[in-house]
Order: sequence, then C-alpha cells, then structure tokens
Amino acid sequence: MSADLVPDDLWERVAPLLPPRPPRRHRYPGRLPADDRAALRGIVYVLCKSVSWRDVPAEQVGCSGVTAWRRL
Repeated sequence: MSADLVPDDLWERVAPLLPPRPPRRHRYPGRLPADDRAALRGIVYVLCKSVSWRDVPAEQVGCSGVTAWRRL
C-alpha cells in the first residue's frame, strides 16, 4: 500500500525541493528523525483518504500522523 502512495517518479521530483537536514548534535543527538519519504507518504495518505492525522496507520505508512503533520 505505501509503495503506491509515493512512487519513485514522484519522489524524484519532490526530493530536491526539501531543505537539507541540519547536522545532529554530538553530545545529545536526540531521537533519529523520521524518513522524509515516509512523512510524504503520511501526507498523501491523509489527502487521499480524507482521514484525521491521528488515523494514519504508522505501520503501513512508516511514520505517525503527527510526524507527517509536523513535516507538512
């Protein structure tokens, strides 16, 4: 399911438009950020299915709906 939400040709067009990630701190790096493509899958899922951000299936999309909402 998640593969058809963001096909490779769409990702190739969107990826150059995303800002670069800031470098992680050395001493307290914190949690690893979610993948940008997974966040885009969550955004597309909400737009296609017309569901709430809380209803995004994190197992299928790759990140939670809240993470996708923050990235939006």
